[in-house]
Amino acid sequence: MNLLSAENISKSYSEKQLLNNINLGINEGDKIGIIGVNGTGKSTFLKILSKVEEPDEGRVIIGNSVTIEYLPQNPYFDPEATVLEQVFKGNSEVMKLIRDYEEALQNPDSSGEKLIKLTHAMDTLNAWTLESEAKTILTKLGVLDFSAKVANLSGGQKKRIALASALINPSDLLILDEPTNHLDNDTIDWLEQYLNKRKGALLMITHDRYFLDRVVNEIIELDSGNLYLYKGNYSIFLEKKAEREEIENANEKKRQSLFKKELAWIRRGAKARTTKQKARIDRFEKLSDSLSDAAEDKLEISVGSSRLGKKIIELEHINKAFDYKKVIDDFTYIILRNDRIGIIGQNGSGKSTLMNVISGKINPDSGIVDVGETVKIGYYTQENYHMDESLRAIEYIREGAEYIENAEGYKITASQMMERFLFSGTLQWTPISKLSGGEKRRLYLLRVLMEAPNILLLDEPTNDLDIETLTILEDYIDDFQGAVIAVSHDRYFLDRIAEKIFLFEGQGKIKQYTGNYTEFREIKETEDDIANNSRDNNKQNVNKNSDTVDKKKEKPLKFSFKEQKEYDEIDSVILELECKIEETEEKINGASSDYNLLQDLLKEKDTLEKQLEEKMDRWVYLNELAEKITDAKQNK
Repeated sequence: MNLLSAENISKSYSEKQLLNNINLGINEGDKIGIIGVNGTGKSTFLKILSKVEEPDEGRVIIGNSVTIEYLPQNPYFDPEATVLEQVFKGNSEVMKLIRDYEEALQNPDSSGEKLIKLTHAMDTLNAWTLESEAKTILTKLGVLDFSAKVANLSGGQKKRIALASALINPSDLLILDEPTNHLDNDTIDWLEQYLNKRKGALLMITHDRYFLDRVVNEIIELDSGNLYLYKGNYSIFLEKKAEREEIENANEKKRQSLFKKELAWIRRGAKARTTKQKARIDRFEKLSDSLSDAAEDKLEISVGSSRLGKKIIELEHINKAFDYKKVIDDFTYIILRNDRIGIIGQNGSGKSTLMNVISGKINPDSGIVDVGETVKIGYYTQENYHMDESLRAIEYIREGAEYIENAEGYKITASQMMERFLFSGTLQWTPISKLSGGEKRRLYLLRVLMEAPNILLLDEPTNDLDIETLTILEDYIDDFQGAVIAVSHDRYFLDRIAEKIFLFEGQGKIKQYTGNYTEFREIKETEDDIANNSRDNNKQNVNKNSDTVDKKKEKPLKFSFKEQKEYDEIDSVILELECKIEETEEKINGASSDYNLLQDLLKEKDTLEKQLEEKMDRWVYLNELAEKITDAKQNK
């Protein structure tokens, strides 16, 4: 079933054409990811499909009774609303009912009749289930205080509330603009699973390549106003794009060959006396323009770095706290010349604080930050707070440097570097305030690199940077002659650049791992398994030792009294735990606005699931032992 059709969509801003006669159909079951260089019109395209913005030409047709839920990059928030009210902003009836019911519960003068009417209304609109699902999703997204005022929340918390709102409100087509921004790695894993299980079509912009690989079944690439559709996930897209580029390169070589012939003809002094000759000259001019356009669409980074001495940065017994909350606890590390460090952890755990301590933006409460004399830090922060948006783009870059030497020692001007970063001559003189959010981030990255740092600090570089820019940045880091430290939730980026992982475990504790993100996860999962099963492992070791002694004494293999009792009862214990989990899930679904009860139930469910996992491991061990005993008796 077709849900939405976009026909001949065109959109321009000033002289820049973002969308050029684009067509797209979205059907049930489609899970589509949109990619493209920042500034190509991805967010504008979503706004047009969501009917938030009108195209210059063309039309969007939405099927009868088709519902769409749209998460914009910058959602609107009611500062006076509570978290739960904001989540149900699109469902005013449910929101008003929940508010009235909560007020009635808190008001000792409320009559029983009023509560009965409100309860009946909540049942009719299925508000209990919606409220329970909303609280579960908010909890998974790390938002725990449902009655907090939106005005008092951070930007990241607000974005997660907007995401929860988009997920909880039923829709046939879910449209998400950068849903993974401001989410930590564990939450992104959860969101992946949620979207894979969700029924209904999905259309989203994201620069998280693993996310694209695991969630979508189609990729749309926006490039120079055109739309290219690829069936498959991100890995298949890369293969098919390579094939398309090979064909385009072959066509480009043919065009260049023809261009040389036409140029030779022009240089021989062709005169536009006849219609045939004039048509040939016109063809030459069009061919020349098309070759110029093709040359402009390549983004490159080739920047040298300043000389770096032997002493880099040494951190000794660093401590930092905010309002009695410790975010860095006795951290010591010597940064090495070619370090490639990825920093991960839950939001608010102190990752950016560590970056600010290293850069000297804030001082630790205690400890020493010893910086070498030749160190020149380039710090790409999460915010563009220092960017004067009244400046033109090239003026902002020239504040950093008029020119830079590339890796080969050649001088490149600010204007030339901007060309390499896809800022054309017209765009270079555009006021920063008129650039898109992604273009501002790309401009900011160029400014950081133009200052030729030899230590590179990147705080969430994957937020708002497009995949092409990230790919080039990764290549740049490969050749960068200095240390790179990056805070990121992008698992692909961390796999690509990191050789060490610093994990913020909570309460300021930072644990170090060798390897990239995938290697870290493997080590961490092994550590967690060992920790969770340490008691069982100890018992197994005791049993193994007993078995060895028994063999030496030639005693028969058999259950101990305790193991035999456990073996006889474990099936019923597992069944009982499974029943308890089902009962707890029913209680969670039936929980109303009692925040404390919901939290207790979620904790209870988590505890029961861990107990079940331990019992299942124990069941495997006991059954294997039973088989060995049976075999030993048969071989006797």
